[in-house]
Amino acid sequence: MWSHIVDCLMKSGCHVLVVDNLSSGSIENIRKWLDHPRFSFLKADLKRRHGHWNEKVGEVDAVLHLAANPEVRVSATEPKVHFDENVMATFNVLEAVRREDIDVLVFASTSAVYGEGGDRPVKEEHPKKPISVYGASKLACEILVETYHRLYGLKSLILRYANVIGPRIRHSVVLDFIAKLRKNPCELEILGDGTQRRSFIYVSDAVSATLHLLDLMLDGAFSCEAFNVGNEDWMSIREVADVVVDVMGLSDVRYIFKPMTPDGRGWPGDVKKIRLDIGKLKATGWRPSLSSAEAVRKTAEALLGEGT
Repeated sequence: MWSHIVDCLMKSGCHVLVVDNLSSGSIENIRKWLDHPRFSFLKADLKRRHGHWNEKVGEVDAVLHLAANPEVRVSATEPKVHFDENVMATFNVLEAVRREDIDVLVFASTSAVYGEGGDRPVKEEHPKKPISVYGASKLACEILVETYHRLYGLKSLILRYANVIGPRIRHSVVLDFIAKLRKNPCELEILGDGTQRRSFIYVSDAVSATLHLLDLMLDGAFSCEAFNVGNEDWMSIREVADVVVDVMGLSDVRYIFKPMTPDGRGWPGDVKKIRLDIGKLKATGWRPSLSSAEAVRKTAEALLGEGT
């Protein structure tokens, strides 16, 4: 998602510095900006506390911290990955922000901090009971961010994103389904029993919500706040598969369900149902332009157009 935010910030006339180790992102996503006088890119690892990136961070007015390992399945077998990539990296960013006396931080969190959502939309004050190490690592980061606000006065925006999908995003069920159907258009393996339900938000909507809230914070609307960023509806993973199959022009595809738990989850730590209540975000004057189903369809079309 970070490259989409870069596009918007550059088009609005901002000076932008990107720090990334490119472990999952691609330089191709920002190549068009590399020679622009308002743009700088530094390949660096945020896990290295005393790297050159610390000095570069001191040149900015606000930090948008989106770096993380988003693979929930990895956290079940390699939990240290999420501690290093999420908690340690976030602590290092916070320390750099504190030392360089930067006023504003936007932290990309996740709906996974809530754990199970159940049948009702989950509000920001809902109990935080993550069921994956990924969700726990993000919640630990949230607590650090809030503590730096209370202790050092850091203005902080915590954004709990639902499933962000769209072009250039390499981690999504839509991408997984397309890849599998390209290999075998006659059948599709679906992790879980297909009844898992969640909302999806198209990347342009996620970016517009992010920058909208950042503007509000810069204008003094709040100094430390958490917001759900998602959609108003949700859909099952089987329904996602139906949309992808339709966009690819396929028919008679046999679905093969692979539940990994007795209650039909795709993997240990997979949330069965989660839908975010975005009433707090809507009260600021923002709302998504696409529904979950529309976001899935547009994503599939975009990924197929990229040749994915």
